Amino acid sequence: MTTGPEPAFRPAAPETLTTDVLIVGGGMIGLTAAIAVARAGLSVIVAEETPPPPTLLPAFDGRVSALAHGSCQLYRALGLYDALAADGQPILDIHVTDGRLGEAASPLFLHFHHGDVGAEPFGLMVENRHIRIALHRALERIADSSNRQFAQMSLNGAVLPETALAAEERVRLLAPVKVAATARDGAFATATLADGRAVRCRLIVACDGRHSPLREAAGIRTVAWDYRQAGIVATVEHERPHAGVAYEHFLPGGPFAILPMTGNRSSLVWTERADLAPALIALDAADFDAEMRRRFGTHLGAARAVGPRFSYPLGFHIATRFVERRLALVGDSAHGLHPIAGQGLNLGLRDVAALAEVLADGCRLGLDPGDPTLLARYERWRRLDSVVMGTVMDGLNRLFSNDAPPVRLLRDLGLAAVNRLPPLKKFFMQHARGSIGKLPRLLDGRPL
Repeated sequence: MTTGPEPAFRPAAPETLTTDVLIVGGGMIGLTAAIAVARAGLSVIVAEETPPPPTLLPAFDGRVSALAHGSCQLYRALGLYDALAADGQPILDIHVTDGRLGEAASPLFLHFHHGDVGAEPFGLMVENRHIRIALHRALERIADSSNRQFAQMSLNGAVLPETALAAEERVRLLAPVKVAATARDGAFATATLADGRAVRCRLIVACDGRHSPLREAAGIRTVAWDYRQAGIVATVEHERPHAGVAYEHFLPGGPFAILPMTGNRSSLVWTERADLAPALIALDAADFDAEMRRRFGTHLGAARAVGPRFSYPLGFHIATRFVERRLALVGDSAHGLHPIAGQGLNLGLRDVAALAEVLADGCRLGLDPGDPTLLARYERWRRLDSVVMGTVMDGLNRLFSNDAPPVRLLRDLGLAAVNRLPPLKKFFMQHARGSIGKLPRLLDGRPL
């Protein structure tokens, strides 16, 4: 009996996944975008480099976000608000003062009360871990619902469209996985993953951070500068209740924000000169608390920092374009602001709401999610708002970090004037709520 030569080994061809939209980056902005785009009627794959949380409720890592009222409305429309509110602290008042280290705050101040612009709070302070868990649970619910709908369609004998996806691919999170390369030409975009798989889609959404590799690969430049400041973040336990008041105390080194958390806790976002921040972070607990209390004051009684503390450099950047062929930039990949008013995450969520609305409207018209007219509408809507917000935050930081006596006097008089002029005060309160400008439907609490 004769046998032929052994057949040559042929490795299996790499798997190619198909979806309408590929979102690169599975942070809070990326996962929110996935849910919103899925609610717009499109299939989504999220590619994220880090693995999902190993436990249902990871330990508190010190990171907290201030969700403005508009962002709360978005999460309410997406069905996540109740889960966030259960672990969040409403922001009821905002108190803004000016001063110097070791001196009493200026008697001229600005105070916002949420009741002056409606029954809803200015926003909600939520630990980032609770936001991430709520997003992961929502993605699981959407995936389960998609599986049931797909199975029902098949059982009913319906004719499935040629582009219909396997049930598990309707909303899919790939993690940990890295996007190694992308190609965006013709009718599709293709992302090659580091594990050899490929994702074929109509639109790639970059939610991959301020140093966005996708933005760089697309040749999109940024306008950027360094503030020579660092943000120090810590959690403080204090003796007296904060009553839901957020304090913004402007010091020569930068703003010192005390943001209310659940219980008798507050989150500090402490802006300091970049050359001083490492030494402050390195202090032992007693010395760090002493420096913190010099800025924190005594209005909440005895206070001490608890849990992790960390710092990060502060800068500004904005992309010269928010879109390219079959590519849209969202969140930090498009812009980064000074945290002086805690608007960074909220600005990214405005991007998400606008992009989801543009895609939902296009889907109703039967348009390709990567259609240039849809992407141009998204860019017009979001870039101007981002430029204006970035310019305002930049100007405020420069104004309030200036310790020249004439400048201090003028800005203190300005705070007092705004406090006594109801129409102007109401405008700034609406701005703090994220209720200014042409709002996407989600930011108004309406479905897509």
